Amino acid sequence: MAIGNQGGGRSRTGPPGIRGTGIRETGIRGTGALIQAGLAAEAQRDGLDAVAGRYATLIPPAFLDLIEHPHDPIARQVVPHPDELHTAPQEREDPIGDDALSPVPGIVHRYADRALLKPLLVCPLYCRFCFRREHVGPGGGVLDDDALDVALGWLRDHPAIGEVILTGGDPLMLSPRRLGRIMAALDGIAHVHTIRIHSRVPVADPARLDDALADTLAGDKSIWLVVHANHAREFTPAARAAIRRVQTRAIPVLGQSVLLRGVNDSVEAMEGLLRAMVAARVKPYYLHQLDAAPGTQRFHVPIQEGLALLAALRGRVTGLAWPTYVLDIPGGHGKVPLGPGYLDPHAGRVRDPSGVSHPLAPGPLDPEAAGHSLAARGAAG
Repeated sequence: MAIGNQGGGRSRTGPPGIRGTGIRETGIRGTGALIQAGLAAEAQRDGLDAVAGRYATLIPPAFLDLIEHPHDPIARQVVPHPDELHTAPQEREDPIGDDALSPVPGIVHRYADRALLKPLLVCPLYCRFCFRREHVGPGGGVLDDDALDVALGWLRDHPAIGEVILTGGDPLMLSPRRLGRIMAALDGIAHVHTIRIHSRVPVADPARLDDALADTLAGDKSIWLVVHANHAREFTPAARAAIRRVQTRAIPVLGQSVLLRGVNDSVEAMEGLLRAMVAARVKPYYLHQLDAAPGTQRFHVPIQEGLALLAALRGRVTGLAWPTYVLDIPGGHGKVPLGPGYLDPHAGRVRDPSGVSHPLAPGPLDPEAAGHSLAARGAAG
């Protein structure tokens, strides 16, 4: 598969039901608009109204334009489903234990040298698999001035914190003035050397990331933007332009994704996503195993299947496009890499990308391999 736009450059008009309506300009915020757009059936109205009573719905115009039918990989991420009210036995309202690790509102402190700062709980869209789905939504609001001062004070009072991760919600939903105030405050904390900003805005609402908002990100610290995208089609020309506005301010951009059934769980879809990131100068960073939030079972891909998927891509895509496949251990015990692994230390052997096992190092029982190694060294010298 060539790198290119990965489908992001095609002209899109969204699902047929939005043509000739105002939905294309306003986006979708409720059951009626979903049905009018052809993304849900009238028979689902009661079930979807029940879902709306618990979880927010918002599909912004830029994302809506990418949807071709109700079951495509873009729609699947954002179109609500009645199954969201069914909680599987392993699912938890706070699957990674954020609440227990929050010393003051807006702060999560899981690791010794870094902390999350959540200045708001509003997003440009609401993903149906979100692990914070019990907290985010239009009513989530922002930390008021007093609460923000307390959160910033906590960061100032903890000199071991060298990195602050702005998340939420989505920090790029803040106004330039509000975000600028936060960035200036963090710039003023001497022991904070790195600021990381996690956002869906560049792909969900790229026009929002204009020069004024991008200017607020530039500072004296080491600043990184992490873009959350799950499918190659999210990297439209507009999204790439928004990302470029950040990159031209000397801010590197990383990519993170969630492994999702029906979205990116095939070799072709994952390869397309990773290549689209690299083409946009976005370094794939994390591929997350789905966190078991309530009502997300339909997105679950078993870990062994995820490992097999990545193993199939090893040697097929450049190392620049290789993310770390990680699991947030349920209950707040931290993030760990899952693999795939290639080393068998007990046998002293290692597998190559095609799955063939080889000795870890040539030895007396492998004269042919040892000869090849010596010849290669001689040629290199």
